Amino acid sequence: MPTPAPQQPKLLEQVRQRLRVGHYSLRTEQTYLPWIKRYILFHGKRHPREMGKAEIEAFLTHLAVERHVSAATQNQALNAILFLYRSVLEIDMPWMTDVVRAKHNRRIPVVLSVQEVKRVLAHLSGINELMASLLYGSGLRLMEAVRLRVKDVDFDYRQIVVRDGKGAKDRVTPLPERTVAPLKAQIEHVKTLHEQDLEAGYGEVYLPNALATKYPNAARELAWQYVFASEQLSRDPRADTTRRHHINEKGLQRAVKDAVRAAQVHKKASCHTFRHSFATHLLERSTDIRTVQALLGHKDVRTTMIYTHVLKRGGHGVVSPLDA
Repeated sequence: MPTPAPQQPKLLEQVRQRLRVGHYSLRTEQTYLPWIKRYILFHGKRHPREMGKAEIEAFLTHLAVERHVSAATQNQALNAILFLYRSVLEIDMPWMTDVVRAKHNRRIPVVLSVQEVKRVLAHLSGINELMASLLYGSGLRLMEAVRLRVKDVDFDYRQIVVRDGKGAKDRVTPLPERTVAPLKAQIEHVKTLHEQDLEAGYGEVYLPNALATKYPNAARELAWQYVFASEQLSRDPRADTTRRHHINEKGLQRAVKDAVRAAQVHKKASCHTFRHSFATHLLERSTDIRTVQALLGHKDVRTTMIYTHVLKRGGHGVVSPLDA
């Protein structure tokens, strides 16, 4: 009897496989798959091969007009759909470059004053205070702090090495002196958890790309453990393995939101506001803008220059004629 041909995976499973082959993050996978599913359902479950530019633009119009999504969300949906066509279905037609992207509104970032930062941090405690202090003191993005590994905290040189940041870039940023003692205590806590995990037959941590194959024992070493490890073990959604992952970032987001309210700071501040404040306060202290660009990991200095618009010098750096 002839061997039956292997069954072709379903479309969404093909998308998932292609994302993992391309080493896309789990967050990207969790974002792209729902958008592709919604696009197909919007057009009555028609196969994407039967659709094109008109159907994509109709879906994007629906998102903007009826769902009132932001330009960033609309472009996120478009990126997911274009990934489906180019990387999964391997269709790259001229019309794909003609699909109109939503125009982003260039907004001035929300920045806290030094006193406001102190007031907000005063209403945080424990691990939330430590992480928020790193967001402000080192200019980290939220997920860069959450994913920080033990090996990337350099106490001797007082610096943090940010691995695989936005744009898959590494960079070095200062480690605030005030965070040294609590960070050492946190790493000791992680060491205790790790030793307990090893005794129980666990102790592995997720390693990016093919590092687990290249360094077979690295996943069980303390150096690769997350500084802000979860208190609970969990199942890895992309591998049938029980591991100790990092904490959920939503806990810090809620804590910061409550602290901003308790500190009576009447600004739309979030975890990312600490990073904006880090850059602005460095520029206020006459730090070279190229240095700030390197610390933030910006590809273009024009991205960093937006913080010059919120320095404590009035609008566009001028003094009001009333004060003159």
